[in-house]
This record gives sequence, structure tokens and C-alpha cells, in this order.
Amino acid sequence: MTDPPDWTPLEWMGDGQPRSRLYDDVYFSAEDGLAETRAVFLVGCGLPDAWVGRRRFVVGELGFGTGLNVLALIELWARTRTADAQLHIFSVEAHPITAADARRALAHWPELAGLAARLTDHWPGQASGVHRRAFADLGVTLDVIVADVAEALAGWGGRADAWFLDGFAPARNPAMWRDEVLALVAQRSAPGAAAATFTVAGQVRRGLAAAGFTVEKQPGFGRKRERLAARLPGHAPAALPARRVAIIGAGIAGASTARAVRALGGEAAVFDPQGRGAGASGNPAALVTPRVDAGLGPPAQLFAQAWRRALDLYAALPEAIIARGALQLAAQPRDAERFAKVAASDLFEPGALAMLDRAEVAARLGESAAAGLAFAEALVIEPAIVLANWAPQVELAAVARLEHDSGGWRLLDAQGRTLANADAVVVAAGLETLNLVPGLPLGAVRGQASWTDAIADRPWAAAFGGYVIPTRQGLLFGATHDRGDTACDLRAEDHARNVASVAESLPRLAAQLAEAPLDGRASVRVATPDQLPIAGAVADGRADLFVLSGFGARGFALAPLLAEHVAAVILGAPSPLPAPLAEAVDPDRFARRAARREGGHTRSS
Repeated sequence: MTDPPDWTPLEWMGDGQPRSRLYDDVYFSAEDGLAETRAVFLVGCGLPDAWVGRRRFVVGELGFGTGLNVLALIELWARTRTADAQLHIFSVEAHPITAADARRALAHWPELAGLAARLTDHWPGQASGVHRRAFADLGVTLDVIVADVAEALAGWGGRADAWFLDGFAPARNPAMWRDEVLALVAQRSAPGAAAATFTVAGQVRRGLAAAGFTVEKQPGFGRKRERLAARLPGHAPAALPARRVAIIGAGIAGASTARAVRALGGEAAVFDPQGRGAGASGNPAALVTPRVDAGLGPPAQLFAQAWRRALDLYAALPEAIIARGALQLAAQPRDAERFAKVAASDLFEPGALAMLDRAEVAARLGESAAAGLAFAEALVIEPAIVLANWAPQVELAAVARLEHDSGGWRLLDAQGRTLANADAVVVAAGLETLNLVPGLPLGAVRGQASWTDAIADRPWAAAFGGYVIPTRQGLLFGATHDRGDTACDLRAEDHARNVASVAESLPRLAAQLAEAPLDGRASVRVATPDQLPIAGAVADGRADLFVLSGFGARGFALAPLLAEHVAAVILGAPSPLPAPLAEAVDPDRFARRAARREGGHTRSS
């Protein structure tokens, strides 16, 4: 759990230096923190020489703190990188400070002002889990994880080429320097990885040596006589060539994958027989909220992290945003209790979720309604704008078959003609995914949405089993949920069902909708038995085949993050998903569960 929102781990000393309340230690040297960072960590890890000739370089850090080390690293990277190189930074912080405190701390170094403003304007939050930030023009991806250090390292799937070990002093923060932690650092390192730290404490030297590092004392900075530089045996892996990724499907899953592949330096080609948004991503508006899961386990963590990332990415497309804020109305007697538990958890930023009583809900919706949970940062977006930005080029072609050999993948049409060659394939084609990757437990769910331009007074977006959201001109509401139905005809009776669903929670609005002319659209969504999406490699013996599907009605909240996970696996970059969350969406999870059930049955018989 993170600290309560009204408490900060940082206090300011009389000389203007920040100090940790928890560990009674300084965040950086009072002599010159930036010079200390450069001497201890950048020089200590052999930078920038270590990344010369590398297409991808990964740095891990224990102790994000004020972000000073990260800024010094990015500044050096920006001056010395090659044009197509990618830097990935993974930083752990159990007690994050506020953006305001970070701005004050970093103001000591005007030479970092531009980068500091960019970082602090998009400062990682206080919610538990991974916070991803990108400096696309510099080829930098930053993942800050708010978690216990051992938990964070155990769940990270990356391999660092360099480590900045910058926890508070071992005498004041011994948990950061445990042998268990240093062993995890070694396990999460690439061959030949370097590690650097300001401390020469015997506990740290012995722990690094026991983990496999060769440890050397070097001249320290300022009043510290010595510092440590360490290195694992081996040599840095060879640079990987750029990879060609074929993406089948041009809905939000395929478009998100194309954006994520390009962001990591890969080549993306998107194929869809009908073009962008022809399937379930083609409505005129989409609501972006997380699923309310009071279990607070991996599924809840996945939805919270995915929602954060989706909001960040959509914020970069302000022209796509129709409205902000949404309400989840209580529909069952226990909903208020569930909502309160989620709102009080550390999965979301302080203040991001708030319980509203009936009067407060009525004030926002314009009529009496149940109590609810307010998502102040929720978005209603225009899907067409997002898809056009993330998948600007789509090949209008139907992929009928995939063939794999030693040279990679061939995408073939129904006549057997080659449409494209690729190193990896991502199938994100909704229900059509089953034609290319049979055997996955994907089920069809027909959904018809209704909308009207006849109601100008648009309330807050609200969900209540169904939902009602603003469009550019009016309101969209629905949607029906019919399992196994794959027809996409527009049905008058389904318009009536959607109006009836609104009437259960918002009868005044429903009465207006019943009199309004309605248009609409039906499409087929795809769901899985455990109500979690599928995102990852297909374990069928064919290398570099991936699936991204099974989002149900939450593709616009889930797909952006899960596409980054899939793209990272394809391109050999660190994934933003901790291991438990990656396992929760792994395509092979159903087969593993079936095998366990079969094994259990065999043993008991």
C-alpha cells in the first residue's frame, strides 16, 4: 500500500534541500546533486560509451526520488544517441513525492529546466503499479513502479544493461539493500551489465559479490571518499535488426498495436478488409472507464493500470476528447460498499474516484438517481479520430491464411496470393481471430448501440449496467448484450431494449429518448470465459504469432496498454506489465488451467 494522499515523504530543510521524513536522509548531495549523479551513476556505469552502437539500452534504478538521476540520464542520452536508438528506464519508488516537490527540488539546476518541466508536467502518480511516461522525440520510455522493491523486481520482465542503486543509505534503509534485492538485480540484468552506487557499505559489497557482480571501489564524490562500481560477466547482446510486424485488424486493438510497435522502433503494417473501425470500434463515441473490481487483485490492478495509460495516450489527442467525467451508478444493494472499497484503495490516484450520494448524483444528471462512484478523469472519446491517428495507413485486404517458415510469416489471401511478409504477426481481428488462430476460447457478443441528435441537454456520462454518453451532437446509449449472436442488422426492438435499460436508472431521460428519433449500429464484441482479454504469444509451436482480443466492451480502456505489452515482447523491449498481470492475460492460461484440472482429476481417481 502507498502512503495516504495527505502525507508527503519529503520535508524541506533550512538550506532548501529536500530530506526524507521516513529515512532521515537526503535525496541528493547538498554540494551538487547533479554533479554527484553524473559522477556516481553515469560515469560509474560507463555511460555514454556503453550504449554506443546499441539500438536499445535499458537502465534500472532503485529509488526514483526527485527524478534527478533519470533527468541526468535522459539529458546525456539526448546528446549522444543515434537517431533510431531506444532508451528504456525502469525505476522503483515505494514512497513517491508530488510533482510540486519535484519541481522545487529540480529547480536547483537550470540546465535541466526544459526536461524537468516535461517530466514534472507528466509526473508519475502515487497509485500502486506501473506508471509509463514516454519522450517520443528522444526515443525514451520511462516506467516508474510504485511498489515494494522486491515485489517490483520480481515482477519485472526486462533485463537492464545498467543499474543505478540509489536507495537511501543502508544504515537508514536496510530493506533496499538486502541480499534478496541485490540477487534480483542480478537476475534482471543482461550479460555484462554494470551497477553503480554511492555507498561502499560492506553489506552492499558482499551482497553484490554474492549475486555475481565483480565489485570495485572508485573515488567518491565530494565528502564521500569512495563509491562502488560493479559489473556482471559477459558481453552486451548483439543489436537486433528492425522487425516488420503485420497487424490483422484495424479496430482499437490493431490501431493500438500499430502505435506501440512504431513507438518502439518497429515497422507496422495494418490489414483489414473493411478499413478502420468496421467492427466493434466504430461507434461515434466510446466511454473510457475501468471495471470496478473490489477484489483488488491482478484483474483490478490490470484495469486500473490500463485506464491510467489509456488516459495518458488519449490526452495527447485532445481533438478526440468529447467529454470528461463519468458516473457509475449503484444497481445492486452491495454496490455502494464495493464502490467505497475501490475508491479507498491505492489502485487509483488520490481523488480520482469519489463516492457521491443521491443528491450529488442528481445534481450532475438532472434527475433523481441512485448513489454512485464518480470518475473525475474518465473520458468520452471519438473513436474515428484515435484510429486515424494510430493507424493512418490500412491495407484493405482480407488475410485468409498465415504460413510460417524459417524466413518468417507470409500473409495470404483467399486465392493463396501473398499479401505481405513479416517477422511477427499480431491477430487483432475480433471474432475473425478464430479463423487464423483456432482453438482460443473467444465468444461472440452482439451489441446494438442507439443514439440521437434530438436531445441537446447532455448530462454527465453514466453507466448502470447500460450506459449513456454524449456524442458530438447528442447522446449515445445502450448497448444490448446478446451472447452467440453474430448478426449486425439494426433492430427496432433493440432500440426499445436500450431505452428500457436507461429507464431503470434514469426514467426522466428515458422518457425523452422514447420520443426521439433513433439511429444506431450493431457490432460483435468478443469475450472470454474469465472476462479478461487475451494479449500475448500463441503457444502453438509457431514463433512470433500473437493475439490481442477478448476485450468485451472495454477495448478503449484496455487495448492501449496491452498493445504496448505485446509490442514489447515482439521487439525485445521491457513490458509495462508486471508478471502477474502478463500471466492474467496470457493466451495460454486457459490451456494451463485445463491441464491442472485434468491433472487433479487424474490424481483423485
